[in-house]
Amino acid sequence: MMLKGIAVALSATFVASMTMTAAMTAPALARPELVATQSDYSPGTIVVRTGERKLYLILDDGHAIRYPVGVGKDGKQWAGIRQIDGKYKNPAWGPPPEVKRDKPNLPDVIPGGSPRNPMGVAAMTLSGGAYAIHGTNVPNSVGGYVSYGCIRMLNTDITDLYDRVAVGTKVVVTR
Repeated sequence: MMLKGIAVALSATFVASMTMTAAMTAPALARPELVATQSDYSPGTIVVRTGERKLYLILDDGHAIRYPVGVGKDGKQWAGIRQIDGKYKNPAWGPPPEVKRDKPNLPDVIPGGSPRNPMGVAAMTLSGGAYAIHGTNVPNSVGGYVSYGCIRMLNTDITDLYDRVAVGTKVVVTR
């Protein structure tokens, strides 16, 4: 019970500080927030609800941190259970074959830190090899159906989530 109270207090402090920081530095988008939730998932699980375009980090049996996300566009959405299998700060990005086919003028690799890099400041790859939860250098895309299946977050939000979870974290994606 003490751990639950600490998690809630820390989360509330985080949300208040993130909201204040976001108001000063980011466009007017929904910010991560502590929410009440009824969940069958274990604490530490990430749940992405593509229909809501929200990602939830489950804190305990009644609370989660909710982040706005961009998700797969029509025909690119998926559902399933994965695990985080890698964590990378300022990752380089090479377009997968499907993206390269649709956008043949893209370079084979876009270096990490480049404003043209669609991964933003951090990425967490998901088991299975096709998708990641990552930041973006196009903040207005968060909240939409915009990707080839990846989960896109504001750079401030991916930085926060990146620090809260580890390789091996369970990720549940629902439609």
